[in-house]
Amino acid sequence: MKIGILAAMDKEVALLLPLIENMSEVDFDGRKAYTGKVGNHEVCVMKCGIGKVSSALNAYRMIDAFHPDLIINSGVAGGADASMKVGSLLVATEAAYHDVWCGPGTKWGHMDGMPKRFVMSPAVVESCRSNASNDIRFGLICSGDRFISRVEEVEFIKENYPDALACDMESASIAQACYDCGVPFAVVRVVSDTPGQADNISQYKNFWNEAPEKTFKSIKSIIENL
Repeated sequence: MKIGILAAMDKEVALLLPLIENMSEVDFDGRKAYTGKVGNHEVCVMKCGIGKVSSALNAYRMIDAFHPDLIINSGVAGGADASMKVGSLLVATEAAYHDVWCGPGTKWGHMDGMPKRFVMSPAVVESCRSNASNDIRFGLICSGDRFISRVEEVEFIKENYPDALACDMESASIAQACYDCGVPFAVVRVVSDTPGQADNISQYKNFWNEAPEKTFKSIKSIIENL
């Protein structure tokens, strides 16, 4: 299987690169990417950038250049539920927008012409369930073009998506690009901070200071089990 892995930031990509065997650096339309093997699978890791536009554009670039059978979006996310702690691993079952409204007669979060919730690859979700540890959670991740830091922002997301477990800035937009291209998609994110439960800005900074390599290594296990 050919698997594309997208992460928003350089420091997330840097934590994924040690997982790749026989790694080579390649160029996709002026974007640096890294190819090699994880287990029996051919992989390509690329930075997609922060936010919905950059991540969707680079998902299209990866699909066009690498022709993956599956795209996985990895990186960090903010916890949107009291059950999500710093270091918790989320395997998303669905992704949705928390900041989209297309006007009267439409539902909040529903992008016109698209599903309100993008369903993740059943193969990835079921593989993760069968090999799950107590640290892995399954559920909805919500995306929007802002770093969520205040309790009222979390409450707004939960009003529209009571089952939301985490929030980020890229998952739903990459899911939309993959949906439009007919490419299966998955999200595996580690919680870096818990907005509304603590000083999540400090949590986020400390998370990176504590070098979370072990949490990103779970991506390797997930891929090897596919």
